[in-house]
Amino acid sequence: MSAPRARIAETLRSSPHTLERLRAALGSLSTLALKELDASLPWYRSLLPEQRSALGLIAQRGISSFVAWFEDPSAPTWVLDDVFADAPSELSRTISLQKALQLIRVVVGVVEERVPELADPKEQVPLREAVLLYSREVAFAAADVYARAAEKRGAWDSRLEALVVDAVLRGEDPDSLRSRLASIGWRSQSDLCVVVGFAPATVTGNSVRELRRASVRSARDSVVGIQGDRIILLLGGLDQHGPLERLAKHFGDGPVVVGPVVPTLRELPASARAALMALAAAPAWPDAPRPVLADDLWPERALAGDKDAVDALVQRVYRPLVAAGPALAETLTRYLAEGHSLEATARALYVHANTVRYRLRRITDATGWDPFSPRDALVLQSALICGRLHPGASAES
Repeated sequence: MSAPRARIAETLRSSPHTLERLRAALGSLSTLALKELDASLPWYRSLLPEQRSALGLIAQRGISSFVAWFEDPSAPTWVLDDVFADAPSELSRTISLQKALQLIRVVVGVVEERVPELADPKEQVPLREAVLLYSREVAFAAADVYARAAEKRGAWDSRLEALVVDAVLRGEDPDSLRSRLASIGWRSQSDLCVVVGFAPATVTGNSVRELRRASVRSARDSVVGIQGDRIILLLGGLDQHGPLERLAKHFGDGPVVVGPVVPTLRELPASARAALMALAAAPAWPDAPRPVLADDLWPERALAGDKDAVDALVQRVYRPLVAAGPALAETLTRYLAEGHSLEATARALYVHANTVRYRLRRITDATGWDPFSPRDALVLQSALICGRLHPGASAES
């Protein structure tokens, strides 16, 4: 027992009159406490009747437990057992910790004001000291209750996020996915994407929180899922002008891939599928930036057997190229075959080098990929191959 508690206990053993008065005043103290709560705390008055009743019961328990504790200050578990028995459901869901401490302050103040009526002059100092010590214990107990409730909510939220990530990867029905996202406070319905990468060697709750905090700077909403050795990050309301480079440092070693930004939740599984396929194919491009866009890995994904990447190369590169005129595809084919030499291409096509240069620039305008860039040229060459192998590609263009 601590020194203050021992001194209080010794005082009670020498003069039990204060304890008897406390017991007799239990009812009046509880009534005064409830009246003071209603008079001094506007938020308490605005609560529903059943909520006020629950908090009033906690206040009454607090005063009753103070009397029991005053009788035996060495009791080790009085606070949680008596005062906050049902607190996780009745207290933490009703009011914030700040308001809970305001409630405790009011109840303690009521008891402290009645000290002159409850104790003889020589016992008033120990009684006030007991009230202060008791209020400190109650405050710590309330903080413990809220901490435990927060931990439970955090664990539950983590399970919900894991279910959301799993639903996205499995391509679950959009309405069901929307319901799951709403349960974790997700608001975004557009500008969505999936970021994937490998997890650090040691994943802690703090590292996940840091990733979420970094995500807030780039997107309105985020969900983090850990699946084996991978981190799956869902982003919503993405700021497409905000850099995503800051996210990469929160992943482990290896590539970090950003899936395509999609307009609705219905397409979010497609972004996840592209990001995961790109993560598997990323080792084929050792010099890839970090993070790298899944669409920038179309050639590697196509070689790895990703049908979505083949379709993207045909639909978004090859067909616009063919639609812009047969001369462009012919010029690109020859330019690639001649080792990216303008002069050799011009001689092979019997045109001026400036004509070749002009056509190559038109290819950039038509497809968005620049033949003068070695990496873009690889994408264009992959699109030519896929387009020529794709059944009916030219006819459908």
